[in-house]
Amino acid sequence: MENQLDRIITDEISNITSIYNPIDDKNLQAVSMTELYDQSFQKRPPIIDGLILPGAYIFAGAPKLGKSFLMMQIAYHVATGTDMWGYHVRKGTVLYLALEDDLRRLQERLFRMFGTECADDLYLATRSDTLEGNLINQMESFRDDHPDTSLIIIDTLQKVKEQGNDKYSYANDYETIGKLKAFTDFTGISLLIVHHTRKQQSDDHFEMISGTTAIHGAADGAFILHKDKRVGSEAILEISGRDQIDQKLYLNRNAETLIWEITKAEAEEITPPADPILEKVAAFTNKFFCWEGSPSEFVKLLDLDMAPNKLTMHLNVNLGRLAQEYNVEYKSMRTHDGRRIRVIYDPWNP
Repeated sequence: MENQLDRIITDEISNITSIYNPIDDKNLQAVSMTELYDQSFQKRPPIIDGLILPGAYIFAGAPKLGKSFLMMQIAYHVATGTDMWGYHVRKGTVLYLALEDDLRRLQERLFRMFGTECADDLYLATRSDTLEGNLINQMESFRDDHPDTSLIIIDTLQKVKEQGNDKYSYANDYETIGKLKAFTDFTGISLLIVHHTRKQQSDDHFEMISGTTAIHGAADGAFILHKDKRVGSEAILEISGRDQIDQKLYLNRNAETLIWEITKAEAEEITPPADPILEKVAAFTNKFFCWEGSPSEFVKLLDLDMAPNKLTMHLNVNLGRLAQEYNVEYKSMRTHDGRRIRVIYDPWNP
């Protein structure tokens, strides 16, 4: 496993899209559009719906703003599986690398925030190796011991960067985040990487992330926590990512528990248009629960005016929508008898 992960990380630094297909020194591994549509890719569910997705995410803000308290809050909610700010949370084991704290401070922080209501699946460490050393292997080992791990928090990025690599350069920053992103692509977990913002102000708060633009560019997205006034309990959390809509959350910090509470949310609502084919598949599976057969048979059962291979392509591309919007598990298989389709209605799919 260690050698395999090392190879994947090396590939990631060269080309972030190559983690599942190591680069051939002589030939490009190109696929045609038809071959691409012939594949189906399982979409990983969010850790927190609409908020925390699988992948590598930067969480930046000015020092002493309350980032670590918010990280602990997210970690606790995921470890207990309790909804946060009205967002649905999927329970999973959490590893929080609180590398700027000690155990005494963590104990005091947790008690102030949550009292004695412990989260058995929240694990904390105050020391780790660096990316130059064995950090990736340490995280992989933890995941092997806890297979349901869904979230790891690194607080902070500076603590795990290669020693002597303090000089900002696009290549160095891209390599650093690239290694962490390769780990999340390989494991399917979410990695929150706490970082600082620079003092120079900008109309675009994401441009205030310390370092070069590679830190944000190589990651899957970023969270920026900022205040209009340094004093006071109000703050704004801005969110931007490849696979999620841009959001702005207005927060207020509880003076007693220091827990962040949401007061207002702004988001660009993007509702995908209705898909009559998916609607028919959903109606069919709701009635029969489970079916398996050839694409030709499925076209007839659904009374669709389309070629069987086009139906397969359509369902391959929309596998994620079928699962998330309709609770339908879809699988396309090649057998000695030809292509087979399986659909299962799973109303308990979280």
